[in-house]
Amino acid sequence: MSPTHATSHLKWYNDTVRQLLTKEELHLLMQKSDWRGTVEVAYIWIWVFFAFFLAWYRPGIITIPLALIILGGKQLACAIIMHDTSHNSLFQSSFLNEFIGQWMGAYPIMLDMNRYRPYHMQHHITTGTDDDPDISLTRGYPTTAWSMFRKFLRDMSGVTGIVAQIAILGMHFGYIKFELGGKINRLRQQISSKERITTAIQNLAGPLCAQLVLFALISFIFDPWVYLLWIGSLLTTYNWSLRVRSIAEHSCVTDRNDPHLNTRTIYASWPERMLFAPLYVNFHAEHHLLMAAPPYAYPKLHWILKERGYFQKGLIEKGYGNILKMAIKGKDTSPS
Repeated sequence: MSPTHATSHLKWYNDTVRQLLTKEELHLLMQKSDWRGTVEVAYIWIWVFFAFFLAWYRPGIITIPLALIILGGKQLACAIIMHDTSHNSLFQSSFLNEFIGQWMGAYPIMLDMNRYRPYHMQHHITTGTDDDPDISLTRGYPTTAWSMFRKFLRDMSGVTGIVAQIAILGMHFGYIKFELGGKINRLRQQISSKERITTAIQNLAGPLCAQLVLFALISFIFDPWVYLLWIGSLLTTYNWSLRVRSIAEHSCVTDRNDPHLNTRTIYASWPERMLFAPLYVNFHAEHHLLMAAPPYAYPKLHWILKERGYFQKGLIEKGYGNILKMAIKGKDTSPS
């Protein structure tokens, strides 16, 4: 994507906001709340510890898989905490955006919000184009039922997760460029072994410390073995939730180069919000249009936009099940 094309994307967002929202509405929508952000994060982590409790209190063939499914959805929620705080939009306080974003978002899933931020901003500038760093997560749909089954099987069996964690370790050691879209871009600079170790220590200190804190809490409240559920879901169900979420937002769109047509909003049921749409991320067209607004403002923004005709052209889908049907056997309306 050329700089001119990227600038035109941003100009379109800004012009559309000015056309559809008054200054007073924009001011209200941009209001952030430390209290509201704290409630949203607490809700996510209460579910995390409920899943641990469920498996610990009555371990069995129903409760442990159920706990893994819940944890996968909540690890996706950790990724969305990282996402929202990278925009400095979840809390009014800069300190809370930084601290919560790292310690209750990025670090528990072995990532780093500060390294994620510039990567993610590139996605907003180049959404849907060949230069979008997330394009590999959304390209290739619709696909066959057999292909989708294989993707889900790799996710749920741990193959996707193991490969992803190896890549993340490579990023932390400085072998691979920080990218989360599935691309492997090796860094060519020559550095000494000492510098490599220093880089790894700097990048892994936070994530590993978070794992130790989580392990200590779980061991104190429950039993040490319960921590294995966190690792298990990070390798399995998290990747399934992440895949479905990514497909829903930017796949099977009418025109992936048009900012009005390359991002979708999804009406989500409560189970779908648990698994694929934490923190109002299903209002994804709204997020791309007004990315600095707090996520809890997106439902209100949605109804304003809908009332003013934005979705006469923009994309809405009812439920993630409909998205998956579209992704498996829908007509491919996106350019190759």
